[in-house]
Amino acid sequence: MKIHLKALGCRLNEAELEQWSTSFQQAGHQVMATPEQADVVVLNSCAVTTEASAKSRRLLSRLYRDNPQARLVVSGCYATLQPSEVANLMGVDLVVPNSTKDTLPQQVMEQFAVPTMPLLATDPGENTLFMRGRQRAFIKIQDGCRYRCTFCIVTVARGEERSRTETEIIEEINALFAQGIQEIVLTGVHVGGYGSDINSSLYQLVQRILAETAIPRIRFASVEPWDLPPEFFALFSNPRLMPHMHLPIQSGADSILRRMARRCKTTEFSELVQQARQSNPLFTVTTDIIVGFPGETEAEWQETLDFVQRIEFGHIHIFSYSAREGTKAARLPDPVPEIIKKQRSQQLHQLAEQQKSHWLAKQHNHVVDVLWEQAQTRDGKLIYNGYTPNYCRVELQSTRVGLDNQIIPTRLMQHPSETGLLLGVLEP
Repeated sequence: MKIHLKALGCRLNEAELEQWSTSFQQAGHQVMATPEQADVVVLNSCAVTTEASAKSRRLLSRLYRDNPQARLVVSGCYATLQPSEVANLMGVDLVVPNSTKDTLPQQVMEQFAVPTMPLLATDPGENTLFMRGRQRAFIKIQDGCRYRCTFCIVTVARGEERSRTETEIIEEINALFAQGIQEIVLTGVHVGGYGSDINSSLYQLVQRILAETAIPRIRFASVEPWDLPPEFFALFSNPRLMPHMHLPIQSGADSILRRMARRCKTTEFSELVQQARQSNPLFTVTTDIIVGFPGETEAEWQETLDFVQRIEFGHIHIFSYSAREGTKAARLPDPVPEIIKKQRSQQLHQLAEQQKSHWLAKQHNHVVDVLWEQAQTRDGKLIYNGYTPNYCRVELQSTRVGLDNQIIPTRLMQHPSETGLLLGVLEP
């Protein structure tokens, strides 16, 4: 889905746009520069004066004229003070008051039945698994994909696989490290397919990166599980490889995986996870699950829930299926009703949150190296956020300045107020 975000009025409105932009992109959607390019247009309105309200109304009319096909969403002060008036304006599809605007992206995605499909690889330079910061860089190692999963339009758009040379990638990594970058993420449309066109492989590339660079932390973006050779996880004996991989399974039912034209069975996936956790018991595996693929029966859905329960994922990206023109899945019979997809999605979200909490609890009292990011001030205190090697988010309250972009041994504790987050205590 393509989103255009616009704000009127104060800087707070602009700051909220930044937060929404991050949320939409993390969910796999694109933020567009103009309303004409968008499927959904969001206006953060203003009502500080009568003229500001009038300006908001005029802007809404213009946005509708510029793209009458787009869904139009309105939040902000004008929408909060005059919700009925705003709701009755031409083209307005959703009004989000200030009281719930923190969840605006989630409301938009739920209202318009999205996110629909995983788009993690549509723009390798901005992979949604990781937040970009000055301590982290994304390295595009390849483009395109030779496979044709029945639900995926990305491979049609991206074309055949094209890999960068090992030497070019290594030179880029070394240049970034010289600039102070502490962590790289190897990204692409089909990361595991690296080298298929240049007589190389992801395994071979990683061996050279470990041998010819000094970058402290190396991560992978989404890697199709069938691409990993049996010896792949032996690489993680090197502590510079972070013990976390995103392996998209898409369903826990082998019958659905066949309809998706996926090249990995659930038993093979389970064996990969076992290999990963033999290298490190706290190796985090995250995944994608598509809910409501055409023909998905209640029995197949239960297979997926049982599979997820067995694996214990650190995090799950959950997507409701929506047909995309140009894909084979769009022609499959027996679509799942939207109400069933919504119910199943809620079930899986609940299970995923339980698993994430349980996974985080396993980290308590471990001492690990955390890469700290830029501090923010909250209630007069410096608050740092960072990530463990296995990509658990940690918060640190400290009076020390200059911890950002530093890798520091940290004891992990239960956070007193937030789930999905660990509390860090620096080791003396």
